Amino acid sequence: MAKVLAFRQLPADQLARLQSAHEVTVADPRQPAQRAAFDAALAEAEGLIGASVRIDAALAPRLKAISSISVGVDNYDLADLKARGVILCHTPGVLTETTADTIFALVMATSRRLVELSNLVREGRWNKNIGEDLYGWDVQGKTLGVLGYGRIGQAVARRAALGFNMPVRYHSRRPVEVPGLEGRARHGGLDEVLAASDIVALTLPLSDETRGLMGAREFALMKPGAIFVNGARGAIVQEDALLAALDSGHLRAAGLDVFATEPLPLDSPLRTHPKVTPLPHIGSATHETRYRMARLATDNLLAALAGETPPAAYPL
Repeated sequence: MAKVLAFRQLPADQLARLQSAHEVTVADPRQPAQRAAFDAALAEAEGLIGASVRIDAALAPRLKAISSISVGVDNYDLADLKARGVILCHTPGVLTETTADTIFALVMATSRRLVELSNLVREGRWNKNIGEDLYGWDVQGKTLGVLGYGRIGQAVARRAALGFNMPVRYHSRRPVEVPGLEGRARHGGLDEVLAASDIVALTLPLSDETRGLMGAREFALMKPGAIFVNGARGAIVQEDALLAALDSGHLRAAGLDVFATEPLPLDSPLRTHPKVTPLPHIGSATHETRYRMARLATDNLLAALAGETPPAAYPL
C-alpha cells in the first residue's frame, strides 16, 4: 500500500478505487485551509494525482509516479522526473472531441460576434434591427489555419472542412494524413499558414520551443481582418503583441480559452477588450469528459504503482 496525494477532488467512485488499494490524502494546495496538509502529504507521497497545480516534485523524495488529469504536462519538470525515474502519466484522447468543440465554438462566436450581440439584448440596447456596424462574418468557405496538428488540431480540422466547407492549412513538424481530409487540409510552414488563413486556431502544446511563439511578427503575418483563437496554452502567445494587433485593427477579433496567468487578473485588458471573447479555460469542462479524464488518471496511477504499464504514460 503506497501513500497517494490527490491534489484535486476526484469523483467518489474513482477516489474509492484508489482508497481500496492505497493510503490516500486529499488536499488541494489552492485552498488555503488545505495547504499545510498538502505540504505534509507531498513530503511522504509515492503517487500524485491531480491537475492545474505546478508541482515541485523535488519536495517529494519518495515519489514514484504522477498521474496528471490533463493532456498538457507543463506543470512538471520533465528533466527532473526523467532523471529520478518518476513515471509521468496524462489523459490524452478522452478530451479530444470536447476540446475541439470548444475551439470551434470560439471560431463561431468570434466570427458571428455572438457574445457582443447577446449582451446587446441582455442590456436592453436591442431597440431596432441591427445595422452593418454589428454584422458578423461568415465562417463557411473561409480558410482555417491550425497551428499544431495532433489529435485536437485534427478534430478541429474535421469540423471545419467537413462541417463548414472550410479549406484547412495546418502547421506541424511533418505532413499528416487524416482519413476524410484528403485534399481538404494542406501542410505548410508557420509563416505560410499564418499568411493564408482567415482564422487561425492554436492547438500546440506548451514547450520551450512554443513558449511565446505568437508575437508581433507572427500576428503581422496574418491577413488584415483575420481572427485568432487560442485553445492551447496562454503562454504560447505574447499577449501584449496580441492586444497591439487588435488595437491597430489588423486583427478583427480573438477568442481565448487560455491565458498566460489564470484565472485572468481583473486588471488584464483582455478581460474587457471589445474584440476579445474570453472563456475561463473550459476546453474539456463537461461532466462527461472530466469524468473520463479522472477515470483514466486513476487507471494510470493504479497501474504505475502496481509496477504495470499505465494506459497513458507520458514519454520522458
